[in-house]
Amino acid sequence: MSYELIHGLILYLGFVAFVVLHEYAHAWTAVRCGDNTPRLQGRLTLDPIAHMDLIGTLILPLAVTILSAQGGGWMMLGWGRPVQVNLNNFRVRRRDDILVSVAGPVMNILTAIVVLIIMKIVQLTAGVSTSQLSTPLDLVRLSLFLCFFNLLPIPPLDGGHIARNFIGMSDETYAKMSQYSFIFLILIIQVPFIGAFVSSITGSALALLVMPFGWRLGG
Repeated sequence: MSYELIHGLILYLGFVAFVVLHEYAHAWTAVRCGDNTPRLQGRLTLDPIAHMDLIGTLILPLAVTILSAQGGGWMMLGWGRPVQVNLNNFRVRRRDDILVSVAGPVMNILTAIVVLIIMKIVQLTAGVSTSQLSTPLDLVRLSLFLCFFNLLPIPPLDGGHIARNFIGMSDETYAKMSQYSFIFLILIIQVPFIGAFVSSITGSALALLVMPFGWRLGG
């Protein structure tokens, strides 16, 4: 088994964990805001099966991982099963909808920080060099990428939910747009500018996050 494939499979496992934590954060926040729908649907759990989508979390990302590894690189593409909420159950409808939407990306940032803390502990206790931590650093980068990608103001991403609250889009209009969410995702993926934009923000955020740990990217 090649290094690229092992590297990719580790990142895939990290991707699954990040998706689970992301969706759990949505569910946890929704319940705290007064909507018990995620709990009733079995989403208030860290059980991966509850948050995985057959295509988006299993088949597609694994296929992309294997194909990219054969090309000598790595790439990750996929999604989790969205957490369903009842907006009418929220205490403050618009505010709580935004809080629930933001919760997933915030969890990705917190996860990235936790991985960095673990990396630093390993470096100090095991005496490994920064170059030997390239795979966990890619995990941090992946978690941050998921955060910023999800914040794009495009349905059905979290940023789309946030944007529709700020512009006052009706539930009916957003629901109709969400029917074509898969098409939106395909279009988003096909636009090079979007990927480059998110990657740029991800790189800047990563450079800032590693500084308190005494690391410099590329150094």
